[in-house]
Amino acid sequence: MRLSSGAALPLVALLYALTGYAEPPPRQPAQPPADLPPGVSPALWKLVVPASAAPTPEKVALGQKLFNDKRLSVDDTVSCATCHDENFGFSDGKPVSEGVKGQKVTRNSPTVLNAMFNASQFWDGRASTLEDQAKLPILNPREMGMPDEAAVVAKVKAIPEYQAEFRKVFNRDVNYDDLAAAIGAFERTLYSGNARFDRFIQGDSKALTDSERRGWALFNGKGRCNTCHAGNAVNPLFSDQKFHNIGIAAHKQDFVKMAREALKIVRTGDEKQIDELALETDFSELGRFLVTKQENDIGAFKTPTLRNIGITGPYMHDGSLATLWDVMDHYNKGGVSNPYLDGGMQRLGLTEPEIDDLVAFLYTLTDERFTKLNQKFLTQQRARKNQRPERDTAVAMGKKGNLGDLAPNPDLNVKNPAELGVYGTELSVKPAPAKKP
Repeated sequence: MRLSSGAALPLVALLYALTGYAEPPPRQPAQPPADLPPGVSPALWKLVVPASAAPTPEKVALGQKLFNDKRLSVDDTVSCATCHDENFGFSDGKPVSEGVKGQKVTRNSPTVLNAMFNASQFWDGRASTLEDQAKLPILNPREMGMPDEAAVVAKVKAIPEYQAEFRKVFNRDVNYDDLAAAIGAFERTLYSGNARFDRFIQGDSKALTDSERRGWALFNGKGRCNTCHAGNAVNPLFSDQKFHNIGIAAHKQDFVKMAREALKIVRTGDEKQIDELALETDFSELGRFLVTKQENDIGAFKTPTLRNIGITGPYMHDGSLATLWDVMDHYNKGGVSNPYLDGGMQRLGLTEPEIDDLVAFLYTLTDERFTKLNQKFLTQQRARKNQRPERDTAVAMGKKGNLGDLAPNPDLNVKNPAELGVYGTELSVKPAPAKKP
């Protein structure tokens, strides 16, 4: 990793590594807003927001209007907010999203909360910036359905209010790049880092219950969650920003045959075709492979953020897991075996009380502005706790199969990992009482 000359802070260097950037981009950062929540580092903000993309009030207002305007779709029925609804944590609550004429795509709609911090966008990372991400759904036939950029510009230009607003904000007529820049500016205001977990990690020992603290310890220990979902003050997403095959769709796809077929038809560098393959065909299940054409990326998808995970289900790239109990069952048995399964996937051996504690912890990652929604979804998921299609206790406990040894389970009476606060400092909290056998 190369650092710029002068007074380069170690924290900034760490931020570049954690967010997937190889080196500081040659630009001046924007100044972070004064109201950043505790879970969002000002240093990280400056890292990812160049001055040229600073979310000024005028640009944000225009972007928010465009984000919510169904007239950007071919039949005036779908907007960005259709699939990124604030009432669902800026996702849509559906297994896979629906666009114009009720057409379904093949992937689940990820939240745009904290998308500004992503090293790449979409489940397969096919877009590198918020602006690139904003452009593609408008043109995808199954999403917003506009035929091309020129048609979008012509439609927006024909709306008098937009003519005036684009001139006011950008000092020129409507164009597609500026439209995406405005939407990107609005999305840069959708940061989230004010969860109960953030209060806990900042030193509020009463912010988490005993069950939630046990879940945090399991998250960092026996559950192995922090292998891909590490979270701390300088990495607020709880994501390693990498791509992994965890076997979600392996049981219904022949990845090898599909990859060979895909290589014959994928045109290198054609972003529009990759977008259509990802959302309209069975090739969607190849994931990152569609972008890189590398065999080790077959079936690999980006590690999603765990921020607001309680309100952004159903889960995984295809929305196939309805509850966080289903998610834990999937990981507990080591995923679904396939030739490209990530090497980190192995059984966890979690007991039912441990799964309950982990789920309880995950619900502490929801921003407190969504507290009522978080409780509503927790109640709904808990009601489905006995419907467990992914559960395989025999495999998880090592009674059948051969999926590796278990991670160490920390003795919470000696040292609870949940008591490590910001940058590893100690919190003034008492050890959690040992659970009765």
